[in-house]
Amino acid sequence: MAAYKDEERGTWYVSFHYNDWTGKNRRKLKRGFKTRKEALEWEQKFRLQQATSLDMDFGSFYRIYEDDLKPKLKLNTWKTKDTIFRNRILPYFKDKKMNEISPADIIKWQNAIMKLKTPDGKPFKPTYLKTIQSELSALFNHAIRFYNLLDNPVKKAGTIGKGKADEMEFWTEEEYLKFIEQVKDKSVSYYAFQVLYWCGLRSGELLALTAADIDVEGKVIHINKSYQRIDGEDIITDPKTPKSRRDIVMPDFLAEEMKEYLSSLYGFTRDNRIFMITKSYLHKEMTRGAKKAGVKRITIHGLRHSHISYLINRGFSAVAIGNRVGHESQSITFHYAHMFPTEQQEMAEVLNREFCERTGSLEKGDDDI
Repeated sequence: MAAYKDEERGTWYVSFHYNDWTGKNRRKLKRGFKTRKEALEWEQKFRLQQATSLDMDFGSFYRIYEDDLKPKLKLNTWKTKDTIFRNRILPYFKDKKMNEISPADIIKWQNAIMKLKTPDGKPFKPTYLKTIQSELSALFNHAIRFYNLLDNPVKKAGTIGKGKADEMEFWTEEEYLKFIEQVKDKSVSYYAFQVLYWCGLRSGELLALTAADIDVEGKVIHINKSYQRIDGEDIITDPKTPKSRRDIVMPDFLAEEMKEYLSSLYGFTRDNRIFMITKSYLHKEMTRGAKKAGVKRITIHGLRHSHISYLINRGFSAVAIGNRVGHESQSITFHYAHMFPTEQQEMAEVLNREFCERTGSLEKGDDDI
């Protein structure tokens, strides 16, 4: 490959021959690149698109994958992907050719990954193993769809891990009330956890809240953005999904507490974040409060699960709960089905009653009980 300087325009261009999909030799000219590197990378990418297989190493293709995907994703989403690739996938595959990676290579990698431990000596969670493999499989699917790779060796190798955790972490109301008593010594912690538990917010939604988002008189919290801290910078993004953009009605006691909290903030404008803390701070406070209260330590997201389970236990429908927490009702039904303990029994009782009424066997059924 070669790139040439266009002295008149002060830019770079590439000019080369290639065989199209019919096998016919053609010439390609592309101008307007700011640097020689950009011109060469464009030529490499073009040749890949024309090729029938990927005769290049995995590490090089990952850079192309990054160029294709990164602009389409939220920064924190790409950062998560990139961390997984750089820590768990690239060290093993970076020097192997894409079109030579076999299902046997994938199986060896799976076995190596499953032997790894966390810093505290525990094996990786099955859900994390599943996530790692899904990221690798997604890269091969991208190569198949856009760069003519013939097949996906990850699919042939089979899966590791599992997509759903065995147990969903949450607190009962009693456990939460014990916990919240232990963090009252720090007002920002107390009010932040109150909002998380009683409104079911995601941590990013909580940390993005401004005074303008809190209508204490109308008792409503407006969810319209999310917060992440990435590479030392505060990043405000759109909510996770369109459904996440919502209004949450606060219970009276929480509206009064938020009124007190907002009045205690000095020098704040309506557009300033009202919880000037990080997710790391919340994690540390969860650990501190749970230890002092003598309750099991759950994740920050576990408070959202706790809110949903609280509402389920009080008979609210999946549709109503989904609207409050920014989930589709189908998602609530799927992920929290085990928390609707009485519905199956109630369904059976309705079916039994209607059958007996239609067949005239209601009295007989009652006598047999």
